[in-house]
Amino acid sequence: MTAAEPLRPDLARELVARAAQSTARRAKRLRNQLDAVQLGQDRHSDHADSKVLRRILAEHDWPGHRLVGPEAAHAAWRLALHADDEPDLQRAATTLLERAAQDGDACMRHWAHLHDRALVNSGRPQEFGTQLILNATGVALCPLRAPESLDQRRAAVELPPIAVALDAVRRRFAPDRRAGVSATVALVGAT
Repeated sequence: MTAAEPLRPDLARELVARAAQSTARRAKRLRNQLDAVQLGQDRHSDHADSKVLRRILAEHDWPGHRLVGPEAAHAAWRLALHADDEPDLQRAATTLLERAAQDGDACMRHWAHLHDRALVNSGRPQEFGTQLILNATGVALCPLRAPESLDQRRAAVELPPIAVALDAVRRRFAPDRRAGVSATVALVGAT
C-alpha cells in the first residue's frame, strides 16, 4: 500500500461528497439564495452531516490522512468547522484533530481554525485570528486573545501573517461581490 491510498476509501468518498454538498449549500445560504423550505432542508442536511461525522469520530477518532487520505481529512475538517449548531461535536472534533495533527496525521492549521471556531462559538476570544465577521461595511476579526503575539501563534500552526490573510479575505469579499452578505466566516488560507 502506498501513502496515497487511504485505509478506508469508503469513508473518504462519503466525507468528500458530504463536504462538497455542504459547501454548495453554504454558498447559497451566504448569498441568501434559499427559500424557507430550502433553509429547512439545509439545516436537516447539516444535522445529517454532523451525525455522520459524530459516528466516524466515535468509531475511528479523527479521520486523518492515513485513514481517509488528505482530501477526505480536509473534508472532515470542513464538516466539523461548520457544525456550529453542535458545539459538543466541535469541541470533541477539536480535541481529536489536535491529537491527529500532533501525530502528523492531520494539518495543524486545520486544528487552529477549528479551535478558533469552537472558542468563538462558545463566546470566548479566538487564539489564531481565523474567524472574522463579514458585513456590509467590510471584514473584521472576531474577538482575539493577545493580539500583540498573534503572528507568532499563527506561524507556529503554519498560518500566514494576519495582514496577508486579511488582505486575501478583503479581496475575496470585495464590496461588489458581497451585496448584502452578513456572516461569520473562517479566514481563507487555511489549506
